[in-house]
Amino acid sequence: MPASPDWFEPARFGLFVHFGLYSLAARHEWVRSREAIPDAEYDRYLERFDPDQFDAPALAKTAREAGMRYAVLTAKHHDGFCLFGSKLTGYHSVRVAGRDLVAEFADAMRAEGIRVGLYYSLLDWHHPDFEIDRYHPLHADPAALEQPRDMARYREFLRGQVTELLTEYGDIDLLFFDFTYPAKGPEDWGAEELLALVRELRPGILVNDRLGIPGDYVTPEQYQPDRPLERDGVPVRWEACHTLNGSWGYDRDNHEYKDPALLVRMLVQSVSCGGNLLLNVGPTGRGALDPRARETLAAIAGWMHLHDRSVHDAGPAKFTPPSNVLYTQAGDRLYAHLLSWPLKHLHLPGLAGRVRYAQLLHDGSEVRFHQLDGENHEHNNLAPPSQDAGTLTLTLPIIAPDVLLPVLELFLEADA
Repeated sequence: MPASPDWFEPARFGLFVHFGLYSLAARHEWVRSREAIPDAEYDRYLERFDPDQFDAPALAKTAREAGMRYAVLTAKHHDGFCLFGSKLTGYHSVRVAGRDLVAEFADAMRAEGIRVGLYYSLLDWHHPDFEIDRYHPLHADPAALEQPRDMARYREFLRGQVTELLTEYGDIDLLFFDFTYPAKGPEDWGAEELLALVRELRPGILVNDRLGIPGDYVTPEQYQPDRPLERDGVPVRWEACHTLNGSWGYDRDNHEYKDPALLVRMLVQSVSCGGNLLLNVGPTGRGALDPRARETLAAIAGWMHLHDRSVHDAGPAKFTPPSNVLYTQAGDRLYAHLLSWPLKHLHLPGLAGRVRYAQLLHDGSEVRFHQLDGENHEHNNLAPPSQDAGTLTLTLPIIAPDVLLPVLELFLEADA
């Protein structure tokens, strides 16, 4: 599957994996910066880095079963530790653990038919030429501040490692750079030249927007857009990236996990607004998914097994949903995702005469519908008042389906 941008929107759902030395600390992926940990203290994790539970084929199978069509691994995070055998540094998993986890990840994902993405941090707190700023763990170390640093040499290092990732690991479909901030900008990364290099090495690859210059898609993080995203009035590709519990890397004592039903609603809301959802897991220090992550992905897998066609290959609908309903649409099929379950009747404005059949998606059971007369009149004891003209009224069972998010599949008339 050569890199091509055409796969991104139909994919809709992806897996993000944050794994590295910080996973052993189990106190958030920014632990080194937050606690101002010096080199010698942080590097003790090198002696203990043994990802014996990192099972890329099992992870790929889990992602596929959850309905994820692409996956992104942290090839290098801000601490500079690489999960691949870089020839430009010895600070990597091959030297300390004898394993190239990027190669394992890429091979396993491709075997499951999942597109491969790599995350690469523009920051590097380990590299001797990366200039110290307020995020750097050594920002209060006088001796470190006196050492000469050369960002020009660091830019060469960046280009060299990106070249390794894009030439030694087969077809890479997506590159997630992270990140530009007030202390470091496009000129520090040589962003234009770096992006040109990426395009030369992998034509058609998708690159995100975090070089500080426009990319192929934008990456809202830890918030959920409620409308299609635009730049200068032009719609853009986008991907909401979210954690399970607020931390990207393994955080043993953070138990604020999002409910699977909430995550499914977030996925559908992304699709309804023309975007994707990239959902993160942070494997433990040994490389395994923790029990809560496994349970969450299994619950999502159960929902996706029955409802995936309301997500994959779907997008925003041309109809406006009523409150507590999210629409997605794929061709002549309109999907109504019910955020709350109504009593008996669901009224869908503007759809009268436009639907030829309706069913609950999880079991294919027919849902009957009709159009009220559209005339305003007072209620009576046994009949609901009329709705606005053009409203389609569906009659639902009293008991909601036992699924994370009920979905109605409406088959539209040819001229709808």
